[in-house]
Amino acid sequence: MLSIIEQIKQGQLWDFPGGIHPSENKTLSNRTAITPAGIPDELVLPLKQHIGTKGEILVSVGDKVLKGQPLTKSDMSMCVPIHAPTSGTVTAIEQRTTAHPSGLSDLSVVIKSDGEDLWGSQHKIADYESLEPAELIDAIRLSGIAGLGGAGFPTGRKLQGSLGLADILIINAAECEPYITADDRLMQDYAAEVVEGIRILRHIVKPKLTLIGIEDNKPDAIKALEKCVTPEDNIIIRVIPTKYPSGSSKQLVKILTGREVPSQSRSSAVGVVVQNVGTAFAVKRAIIDGEPLIERVVTLTGEAFKQRGNVFARLGTPIAFLLDSYGYKPDRKYPRVIIGGSLMGFTLPHAHVPITKITNCILTPKRRELPLHTHEMACIRCSACADACPTSLLPQQLQWYAKDKDYDKCEEYNLFDCIECGACAYVCPSEIPLVNYYRKAKAEIWANQQEAANAERAKQRFEAKQARFERDKAARENRFKKAAEDRRKDMAAKGGDDAVAAAIARVKAKQAAATPDNATQKPAVAAAIARAKAKQAEAANSDKVAPKINSAVPDNSDMAKLREERKRQARERKAAKQATSEDTPENVSDTASNQSADSKKDAVAAAIARAKARKAAQATESEPEQADTPATDADPKKAAVAAAIARAKARKAAPQAQAESAEEAKPENAEPAQAEVDTKKAAVAAAVARAKARKAAQQAQAESAEEAKPEDAEPAQAEVDPKKAAVAAAVARAKARKAAQQAQAESAEEAKAENAESAQAEVDPKKAAVAAAVARAKARKAAEQAKPEDAEPAQAEVDPKKAAVAAAVARAKARKAAQQAQAESVEDAKTAEPAEAEIDPKKAAVAAAVARAKARKAAKEAQEKNEEN
Repeated sequence: MLSIIEQIKQGQLWDFPGGIHPSENKTLSNRTAITPAGIPDELVLPLKQHIGTKGEILVSVGDKVLKGQPLTKSDMSMCVPIHAPTSGTVTAIEQRTTAHPSGLSDLSVVIKSDGEDLWGSQHKIADYESLEPAELIDAIRLSGIAGLGGAGFPTGRKLQGSLGLADILIINAAECEPYITADDRLMQDYAAEVVEGIRILRHIVKPKLTLIGIEDNKPDAIKALEKCVTPEDNIIIRVIPTKYPSGSSKQLVKILTGREVPSQSRSSAVGVVVQNVGTAFAVKRAIIDGEPLIERVVTLTGEAFKQRGNVFARLGTPIAFLLDSYGYKPDRKYPRVIIGGSLMGFTLPHAHVPITKITNCILTPKRRELPLHTHEMACIRCSACADACPTSLLPQQLQWYAKDKDYDKCEEYNLFDCIECGACAYVCPSEIPLVNYYRKAKAEIWANQQEAANAERAKQRFEAKQARFERDKAARENRFKKAAEDRRKDMAAKGGDDAVAAAIARVKAKQAAATPDNATQKPAVAAAIARAKAKQAEAANSDKVAPKINSAVPDNSDMAKLREERKRQARERKAAKQATSEDTPENVSDTASNQSADSKKDAVAAAIARAKARKAAQATESEPEQADTPATDADPKKAAVAAAIARAKARKAAPQAQAESAEEAKPENAEPAQAEVDTKKAAVAAAVARAKARKAAQQAQAESAEEAKPEDAEPAQAEVDPKKAAVAAAVARAKARKAAQQAQAESAEEAKAENAESAQAEVDPKKAAVAAAVARAKARKAAEQAKPEDAEPAQAEVDPKKAAVAAAVARAKARKAAQQAQAESVEDAKTAEPAEAEIDPKKAAVAAAVARAKARKAAKEAQEKNEEN
């Protein structure tokens, strides 16, 4: 049985299923030679013009570049760089629309041409046969060469993957797509360079057989190749029947070798490597001439072009530049610009799309030349698409699953085996754009697979990280454990103990030593217990000292006395606070410093009185009680209550009298404004004020009389309780001294005010009258303050009855002095009224001075009487 190679050499061909025979329309563009398209002012170069990844940008905006200078770089085999098609300046690096069915944009380098088209450095290899295949593959990759047949697979990566595996090298020259004649004209015009590129590829792959597959509709190209091929090249030109899509890689392998490429695999899986004619030409330019891939052959065809043919277009050339250069006249109703052929091409969104490495044709048909698919109709299940499919798929089933987004079923029906030739859509009577559904489904599946792959890689990285953490943790624990064991061994060897255990033991010992036995008891509980014990001890001592009247009933008299004394002290403190809060300035003209001084003196006097009272009470309680005294006959509790009531009334009367006098003084101060208008009204107002003052004095006398009643009852009690009488006498003396001090301070203030008032009286008689009224009010207040003072003789400590009598006499004298002062003030008022009515300033001033002198005299006499008592 003959081998495959022998069968091929004998001229045997095979066939693939399906396929169609559309109108070729190649004569529109294959009659003229290839011409240069020219250099536009601006070139747009997308970073990704191939299957694979983008490279790293080497230039920046504003950089000057030369022709052939690399713009990107990468060390990956699936990434090929791009080069500057001409010399110029980088004006932008931004997003621009690319030649893709999606019409999306991609990052691009924009170069403004300088018109000089100067070359940069070129690396030429004249003797490529002296180099290893790896060096040539690297040079091809750095030249930016990718498959120029339309797929864009990196050429270097395909050659590298076929080393040692491929025994047949196939050069694809079929060019089955209608309208496209780029490869045809390239073989006609540059056959020698194409064959030289095939020799370079054969040197790299080292196959057993090299084939050039070309359709029989290219007779001129066949003749040109036959002239350039020699018997030593071991290159066979195989002419195949014209059938679409025989130019597809898998279908061409099937036709020439009879081998069928497995599903989702490349031709290298069956020992075959396929390269395009344009790729062979680019390899020759890169290796021998040192020119990277900066231009390619593009077919300009369609009835809308005035000048049709094939041109060498620089990569990055805007399609709009070619349309303008070759007389494009769009159809009036349906203008269309298609990249690629009529079957595998796609319509551009606009003409400002650049030429890339995979752009082989620009088709501008008119409406009658290439009818539009007006609308999509329902599938009638005619199976025409299945019959035309070159890969034996079920296009109608794939379309339904793709439309329903059932991507699992799409993969199950081998969607990725579709070569997107468009044969199914060409024969569909319902005009269903099947290829569009397949492209969209493939894009979705690729996106999902990429997302799943990223998630899987993230999961693996996370698991590896967690495993590393666990290993590190285990290593640390083992290290600590080993260190602890070594430490214990060292301690045991040295005769000691574990340092940690010893430290813990020391801390526990310190805590035990610091904690007392009774530490469990709370401080509050312990204090309560101590107070209870102290009370019990005090009660026991009091029982021993004081005789028991009745052994059956306990004596609580001491406790009752203590409670009464505490209540009395509390009442005194409360009254002192009220007096301090209610104390108001007696004269509006007094300064804040005088007020603060008086309040301090009062507070000191009150504190001295309370201290003496407490001392007297303590002295009284410290003395042992006499069992034979008639105290049991009287009631000491009632006597204490009566004394407290009397003292409270006396304290209450004092602030009330002060408040009334202050209120009386205020309207008197307000009278000058009115007296300036009407002197008679001022006199009347002064008389009303004096009447109110007299009424207040009478009320104070009545209250003092009421207070004297319970005080008169005290001598009887004093006979029973001499200690309380002594305390009351001391309190009375303290009050008398306090009243005397206040009277002296007020007289000094009045003297100051007299000097100022006498000067003003000569000028303003009304103010003088007011000042006189104020002086009389102060005199009445001093008399009232002198009334409640009870002077008790010092002999009260010895004879309580005499002390009580002396106190009553002193109170009577004080009341009498107050009445005299009041009568004098009334007489002064009567004598002053006619003077005020006559409005004589000199007489008013004299009257005011006389009144003040009498008031001071009365105050001094009252003070002397109190001191004598």
